[in-house]
Amino acid sequence: MYKNDIEQELEDLSDIPVPEKMTEDDLKGIVKSEVDDAITWQEGWLSSERAALIDYYHGRPFGNEEAGRSQVVSTDIRDTIHAIMPPLMRIFFGGESVVEFTPNGPEDEAHAKQATEYINYIFQNDNNGFKLAYEAFKDALLLKTGIIKYWWEDDLDVSTWDLTGLGDDDLAVLSADPEVEFSIDSQSVDEFGQNVYALTVTRTRSNGRVKLASVPPEEFIVSPRATDVRTAPMVGHRRQATVSELVEMGYDYDEVLEHAGSDKLETSQEREARRLDNQEPFYDAKDDAMKLVSYVEAYMYVDYNGDGVAELRKICMIGSACDIVANEEIAFHPFVDLCPDPEPHTWLGNGVADVVDDIQRIKSMIMRNMLDSLALSTTPRMTVVEGQVNLDDVLNTEIGAIIRQRNPGAVQALETPFVGQHAFTALQYMDDLRENRTGITKAAVGLDPDALQSTTKAGVAATITAAHERVELIARIFAECGIGPLFTGILKLVIMHQDAPRTVRLRNEWQDVDPRAWDATMDVTVNVGLGTGDLDTKMQFLSMIAQKQESIIGSMGPDNPVSGLAQYRNTLASMAEMMGFRNPGKFFTDPANWQPPQQQPPAPDPNLIIAEAEAMKAQAEIQNDAARLALDREEMLRKDDLERDKLDAEIALKAAEIRAKHQGEVDVAQIKADIERQRSQDSADAQIIGSLAGRGL
Repeated sequence: MYKNDIEQELEDLSDIPVPEKMTEDDLKGIVKSEVDDAITWQEGWLSSERAALIDYYHGRPFGNEEAGRSQVVSTDIRDTIHAIMPPLMRIFFGGESVVEFTPNGPEDEAHAKQATEYINYIFQNDNNGFKLAYEAFKDALLLKTGIIKYWWEDDLDVSTWDLTGLGDDDLAVLSADPEVEFSIDSQSVDEFGQNVYALTVTRTRSNGRVKLASVPPEEFIVSPRATDVRTAPMVGHRRQATVSELVEMGYDYDEVLEHAGSDKLETSQEREARRLDNQEPFYDAKDDAMKLVSYVEAYMYVDYNGDGVAELRKICMIGSACDIVANEEIAFHPFVDLCPDPEPHTWLGNGVADVVDDIQRIKSMIMRNMLDSLALSTTPRMTVVEGQVNLDDVLNTEIGAIIRQRNPGAVQALETPFVGQHAFTALQYMDDLRENRTGITKAAVGLDPDALQSTTKAGVAATITAAHERVELIARIFAECGIGPLFTGILKLVIMHQDAPRTVRLRNEWQDVDPRAWDATMDVTVNVGLGTGDLDTKMQFLSMIAQKQESIIGSMGPDNPVSGLAQYRNTLASMAEMMGFRNPGKFFTDPANWQPPQQQPPAPDPNLIIAEAEAMKAQAEIQNDAARLALDREEMLRKDDLERDKLDAEIALKAAEIRAKHQGEVDVAQIKADIERQRSQDSADAQIIGSLAGRGL
């Protein structure tokens, strides 16, 4: 029974269809359909609306102008954006770092600090982050959304030299370098029989870096059903790339050149509106390598491998037919979006221009009518009796010119009173309406002097604070929804792709940065200046904090548990940063990095040096005298030994003479005793001399 159950289960499982891998044609059809839907949705209404906003920004005519009437255009959109940009840029770039990374544990403290410095370096130094942010912020304020793209690019630095006079050893060294390739141009033999070569040497070095770009809004495509860019079913970047660029990316030259040609992106309404009036609308390259090709990078969730789960894939296509030239699975797509006024449950919100465009149109109409009224009041229309007036004289507007008429009253002016004064009230109302919608008041761009005549300092401060709230809200949205995810993406890229340490200058010190050991899940905090109060108020608070810290340190010592030297230094550094000094370390050293200076010996007294020199000289003379006495003693002892030997010989000789003369015994002992007595006396004298020499006397 058990065996039958297993067989039945296996038979049931065999009936379940096994998912199959998607074919290239199926993938092309799915991706092309999604891309076409996104482009159609975007060009259906979004492109025309953005093009109109660009025209408004540049103050171009509306198209309803009449000949002979005023055609002035108010520039409220441009004025509002120009008023928002300075404080917005100051908020993000007023400090030393745009973001800070927060460690997940105490073991990550050093990595988080270095990551903060290095990722900010990549953003601001490697990619000119200020210009990048300026472009994206401006796109967001004017065109509803600003797009920033980030990716890792493996650049290759190629250098070529022609070298001569190289030998076999030089060739061996070049051959051992994996980055070097060379070709032998000529070979000869010198007078010593050694080979001499002339080479062409090429060095290729990998120089991978994180790249950032502000993407024009018309080049960014997104699925129409998306509610958020980060989770959209499909996002993409469609652009026109040259044949040369695509070949450098590794694509086949003939295949790329086959798809070169015009693209409807060239005639995009946004792109045409962005062109200057005297700019060439189309680019017609004569060189094949510089011809333009439609290139789309689509990042789409699709079940390509047939496992039933859609994975995120990067699919690259060229030409109007969307032929797939690259297909790979990736972890995340490289886009972040900025929107000053996001709409819930949809990826596209509103820009500042969207709430000002109608005001600009209304103000333009009011100003035109006002100027027309002024023109009619100063140069009124004329009535003439036909045939009674010289029309050339009537049409001549020169001041003081004569009008010839046959009968009096044949020429009369149609008096038109000036009613423009009533338009000023309407213009003021529209300005107030714009301020209420955008939050940009006179206080945001500089107070009107008249507003200060009967206003207290507190009232002015309240007005300025209220005016900045809307800008600060926009900055907070940009920080949380765009800049934070951007820096998190940069951190992931360097951890994934940087495979060797890189030496960069951080905080005026050269450091080797190796991100392979960092934690990619570190939290990021965007340093935007959104605290309460203005700069003066913050400086006052910091001054009060510094005074309290000085009092605590003075009464409790620098190692107290409340506020020590490290906290006091942080306060002073914050004050320096707030005043615009990006490196407070030039003024205040971090106590954690402080090393006590080495004690230098005091300068010697010249008189003491002279006295020591004289003492050393005297000691040397004493030692020389002692050495001389010791030498004399040694010589005396040698002479004594020599005399003793001679005396022994004399004794023996004398004894022999006496024996030979008297033929009797000789008292040799008596003779020796006399000689020993004399030698003892000589030895005692030598010891006295040696003792005196040893004491330096």
